[in-house]
Amino acid sequence: MKFLRCIPLLFALVQARDVVHDWDITYVTTNRGLDQPPKRGVGVNNRLPLPVVEAEIGDMLILNVRNSLDTPTTLHSHGIFQYGTNYYDGVPMVNGCPIAPGSNFTYRIPLQQSGTYWIHGHTADQNYDGLQTPLIIYDRNDPYPADREYLFAVEDWWPITIQETLDILQKPGGIGTPFVYPPQTLINGEYGNLTKPIAFEPGMTYRIRLVSMMHLPLWEFALDDHELYIIEVDGVLTKPKPVNVVRLAPAQRVSVLVKAKESVERNYQYHITVLQDYVPPIKGVFPAQFDGGVIYHPDAHMEIVDVIPSEPFDELTIESLDYQPMFNAERSIFLNLTYGFTKNDIPAETINLISYRDPLVPTLFSAMTTQERAINPITYGPQTNTQVLRLNEEVEFLFWSPTQLPHPMHLHGHTFQVIERGYVNDKTGELRQRVPSDGFSPLMRDTVHVQQGQYVIVRFRANNPGVWNMHCHFSWHLGLGFNMLLVVGPYEIQRSIRPPQEMYDQCRIQGIGTYGNAAGHNSFNYDGAPELPYLQAELPKIAQLLGPIAEEIIDG
Repeated sequence: MKFLRCIPLLFALVQARDVVHDWDITYVTTNRGLDQPPKRGVGVNNRLPLPVVEAEIGDMLILNVRNSLDTPTTLHSHGIFQYGTNYYDGVPMVNGCPIAPGSNFTYRIPLQQSGTYWIHGHTADQNYDGLQTPLIIYDRNDPYPADREYLFAVEDWWPITIQETLDILQKPGGIGTPFVYPPQTLINGEYGNLTKPIAFEPGMTYRIRLVSMMHLPLWEFALDDHELYIIEVDGVLTKPKPVNVVRLAPAQRVSVLVKAKESVERNYQYHITVLQDYVPPIKGVFPAQFDGGVIYHPDAHMEIVDVIPSEPFDELTIESLDYQPMFNAERSIFLNLTYGFTKNDIPAETINLISYRDPLVPTLFSAMTTQERAINPITYGPQTNTQVLRLNEEVEFLFWSPTQLPHPMHLHGHTFQVIERGYVNDKTGELRQRVPSDGFSPLMRDTVHVQQGQYVIVRFRANNPGVWNMHCHFSWHLGLGFNMLLVVGPYEIQRSIRPPQEMYDQCRIQGIGTYGNAAGHNSFNYDGAPELPYLQAELPKIAQLLGPIAEEIIDG
C-alpha cells in the first residue's frame, strides 16, 4: 500500500522548490500482473505504473517530457487551475499543439493549490492504456493535520487498447461491446487481490486519499468500525462530514480523516468495492470486492464484518470549508448528455447532439488572434460546441442524462458548486434534491457524476481566462466525441496569455497553424474546417441492445 510521507517533519525542513520529473513516454507491453493477455500500454521510462508525483503548494512542477511514441502525446494535470498557464493544460488542439513523436516538451506548472489531483494523458485517451498517476500537493498550513497518510489509487485495466475498444464501439448500429474483454482492478498499480495491509497506531490520526483513475465503473471505500470524515473533495477542503463509506466516479478524488482506536487488541479490514450499477454484471469483475488489513498488532484478532456499507455520495449535504454562498446564475445553459447515430448508423457520443471534432488551429490560438471575432462562438467551429463566457460571469449548467448511461462530467480550469439533482421524468418535483439556500456553502468540485435518467445543476464563476474543456470522463465517451469547449474572457486572453516559444515550435514541426479561426482563416470563412456530422438521436436503441449483450456475457 502506498504510504505517503510524514508531513509535519518534512514541511519544517523543505522550502518551495522546483519539483522536476524527467519522463520519457514509451510503449510498455504488459498485462500488469493480471490473468490477462498482455497489451501495448503507454508508460513512462519503459515502466508501468507511473511514479506518484508529490509536491507542496508554491512549488514549480517541471515535467520534462520526451515523446518516444509513434503518435502525439500530452499530459493534463487534472484539477490544476493553470491560472495564466492555460497552454500547459495539455489538451491537444485546444490549449496548444500536442508533443510530436520523437520530440521534447517541458511543462512548467506553478502549484497554487493543495490537495489530491492526478496527471494523465489527454491525447487519444492514452490514460486508458496506462498514462496516469496521482498528483499530491501538500500544504504546511493544512487545517486538517494528520500524523500519517495512505493513498488508494484505483483503476480498471482492460486487455485491449483504447483504439481497439473504440473500433468495437463504432460498429454500425451500436452492436459492438468491449465487455467481452472484461477488465481487472488495479489498486496502486497492483492487482486488487494483492492489496497490502495498512498499519494504525493507537491515538493517531490518518488521512486517506482516494483517487479514481477508473475509465468506467464506480467504486467505494469503507473501513470497518471506524468513522470516516470527508475533509476534501476534488482538491477543495470541506467541513468535516462523517460517513461510513465513500463512493467515487471516474476522475473524482476524496480525502477522509480517520482517528485510530486506543486499543491494539483487534485488527480490522478496509474494503474497496467495484460496483456493477450501470455496467453488465460479470462475475469477479462487476461487482468485485478487495479487502485489506488495518493492523494494530500482528498478533491481534481480525474483526470480520458480515455487511459492508454501500451508499451514494451525497454532495448536497457537504459544505466547502471556505464559505462561498450559492452563485447567482447570470446565464443558464442546458446540456443534453446523449448519443446519436450518423447516416451510416455509426454511434457517437454527444452534448446537445454535437459530437466534438478538433479544429485545424488550436482554439487558444484562435482566441488570441481573431480580434473582435473571438467573442463569437462560431469562430471556433460548430464541431467544437464552444460557449464563450465573459470573465467572472456566473453560469449555470443543467446536465441532463435521459438515457440509461451516466456521465462523470469534468470541467477544466475551474470548480463548480453542485446545486441540485433529480430525475428527468419526475413530473411532481418530489424527487428533486437541492442544497439549502440560506447560510450554506455548496460543495465545490471539478467532476460531478450525472446518473442515468437524472439531471444535475451546477454553477460556477468563470474567473480563469483561457480555453477549457468540459467532457465526460468515461474514456470511451470522450473518444467518441463527448466534449465541448468554454472560451473564458476572450479579450483577457488576448491581453494576458503568452504561450512559450516551445509550444509554437511543436505546432511548426507538425504543420499546425497558430493563427485564425477553426479553419485557419482570418474571417468568417470556414472552408476546410472539420465537418459537423449530422446525427440522429435514437434513444431506445442502446437500451434494446444492452440487455441481450449483458445476458450473453453472463451466460458465457
